[in-house]
Amino acid sequence: MSPHGLSVAANMTFEEAKKFIDHYFELRAPIRKFIDKTLEQAATEGYVETYFGRRRPTPDVNSSNFMVREGAKRAAANMPIQGTEADLMKMAMLRVDEKLNGMGDQILQIHDSILIECPKENADKVAELLKTTMESIYPDLKIKLEVDVTIGKNWGEL
Repeated sequence: MSPHGLSVAANMTFEEAKKFIDHYFELRAPIRKFIDKTLEQAATEGYVETYFGRRRPTPDVNSSNFMVREGAKRAAANMPIQGTEADLMKMAMLRVDEKLNGMGDQILQIHDSILIECPKENADKVAELLKTTMESIYPDLKIKLEVDVTIGKNWGEL
């Protein structure tokens, strides 16, 4: 988030927001380094990519129009992270579908969630299948994935 965006969202001055962001990146230097490296790739190579190599072209990071350029930079910085999550989710959905074996049906996927509809007697078994499948979808990933599962009769209970 830009200092302006943070100042509006958190009801603080622009200077306070800038100081907060600067301090955040001082404490989390590897994140700043990753973002800078990603933006450099976007500008010099014309694309960024997910952990799995899916690419997104980034021609607008070199735009002379400030608003276009800054929007393209935000999209380029976010894509490797959000795109990798999307890649992992697609893998998980396919694997879950293979393993459900008639116990229930995938109804919907929203961001990092999969909604499964199943008979009540299968709910605990499906919940465990979902959790273990999603957490182990790509064992070579350098971070541990943690999945929360809830069971309910309707969306209001989830």
